[in-house]
Amino acid sequence: MQMQIKIQRWLFSLLIIGALFVGGCGSSPAANSTPTGNPAGESISLPPSPSPAAVAASSQFTNLPRLEGKATVVMTVKGAPITAGNFVDLVQKGVYDGLVFHRVVREPQPFVVQGGDPQGKDPKFPAARLGTGGFIEPKTSAERRIPLEIKVKGAPNPTYSKILEQPGVGEKPVLLHSRGAVAMARSQSPDSASSQFYFTLTDVPFLDGSYAVFGYVKQGMDVVDKIEAGDRIDSATVTQGLENFKPVS
Repeated sequence: MQMQIKIQRWLFSLLIIGALFVGGCGSSPAANSTPTGNPAGESISLPPSPSPAAVAASSQFTNLPRLEGKATVVMTVKGAPITAGNFVDLVQKGVYDGLVFHRVVREPQPFVVQGGDPQGKDPKFPAARLGTGGFIEPKTSAERRIPLEIKVKGAPNPTYSKILEQPGVGEKPVLLHSRGAVAMARSQSPDSASSQFYFTLTDVPFLDGSYAVFGYVKQGMDVVDKIEAGDRIDSATVTQGLENFKPVS
């Protein structure tokens, strides 16, 4: 009970960026995990919307929500447009409310805090199996998958479904895995991200170009640093920028 009271007071803000895109991480056993090795508030801010050319290039993803501008999400912890739009959409649907942070890696060095598996809403769901689920679309009973979005510095439009093998050689992403980055978890397939996300506890440059960063913790990183496996998200709320959100009917 003492821990629950303490966690209920945690509040941090994430800045979600809608127009700048970066790689992603996802659902199913591999789909919702970040790499191992050198280790994935109050508001989240997302970059501006893509150009007409970028939208045309991603016309195959028109069935996914988008964020064309910026939005602020307030998340109370207890216990690029498509990527950002997906996150805002899930926040609006209440998908993250009550979910557990199932993966926290701080040893041998700080790495990531990961959550967002809808199966974690059930307190009786086996903890060992968390990290294998994604958001199921009620209309189709199928898991929503979003594409890997990466915008390279100097490029007019983001690229989709492509991992940058050598991001440091002329293909540096706009959004990097610096401390406090918020990114999507995925499986082996680049386009397998769904609802699981992670916070980076330190700079993790080896993830750049492989997973989609879509925002940064702007306030409350001290809260993220205290999250333990088993802690739950009490609630997540969009407080600004809903006018930039383009849901799918």
